[in-house]
Amino acid sequence: MKAPSQLCLRGRLVVIGKEPDGDSIRFVPDTPALLDDLVRGRRVDPSEDGSVQLRLEGIDAPETHYQEQAQPLADPARDRLLALCGFKRVRHDGQVVIAATPTERPAAALAHIVDANGRPVVLLLTRGRLPADGSYVAVDDALLGRTINAALLADGSAYVTLYESAAPSLRRALRALAAEARKAGLGVWDADATSAFTLRGQASIGPEGALILPKLFRRCTDYLRTRSSGETLVHWLQTQGDPPGSEDDEVMIGGRTLVRLSDLIEQRNTKIAFSADLLDLVFVEK
Repeated sequence: MKAPSQLCLRGRLVVIGKEPDGDSIRFVPDTPALLDDLVRGRRVDPSEDGSVQLRLEGIDAPETHYQEQAQPLADPARDRLLALCGFKRVRHDGQVVIAATPTERPAAALAHIVDANGRPVVLLLTRGRLPADGSYVAVDDALLGRTINAALLADGSAYVTLYESAAPSLRRALRALAAEARKAGLGVWDADATSAFTLRGQASIGPEGALILPKLFRRCTDYLRTRSSGETLVHWLQTQGDPPGSEDDEVMIGGRTLVRLSDLIEQRNTKIAFSADLLDLVFVEK
């Protein structure tokens, strides 16, 4: 596998006073001006301490605190990310990190685009020789294998969730890692209930409920919070947002067929069925 080169942002990962989860963590770049070189780089809005939130390319970990709601296996995914990044003896107050050894870690974030929420979408490196700040780095199998992204997919700590903004060769490589983890029944794949689950209320998909694809969890959580009486999830997806229907993600199936998320959902009372293979999905970046 060889993917297009990505811009290397050198810096340090910071966790004290932050709320990292299984697929995102705060990062202080050594050269903040490099953020402007990313596609949609102007969307990035650093905090007062200069940190920005990174989103790890190709993965979606169970939610720890979306709209103050969580999923099964969320804390283990977060703890695995922190451990892979080199943080030990991490203590939390709720979801906020209050202690860790060390308190920060050097890292290299390889990126080319910023997502709709202002987060650079990155392949994250913390070990071995890190590329030079501001360099453009060709991504091959060896380099991908060193990333935190690959480790989280390989052991099933996170779902694979792909966007069309990622190069096709990179999508194929990330999908292959997830496929091996699913075949082995590791992590999220052992518990995954996305294809058929009950949605009676938030508890049904909460920490003691069914584990589903985090993107679908977020949509279901918003649906449960804002739905009208008798409204189905499908109708809610088709009508919510500004403009209406903007929560109804565009999805490519198998790299060819373009559908909406609502097209993949069937609801009978409280029973939800999701018809697509999760490994076949490629979401269209907003």
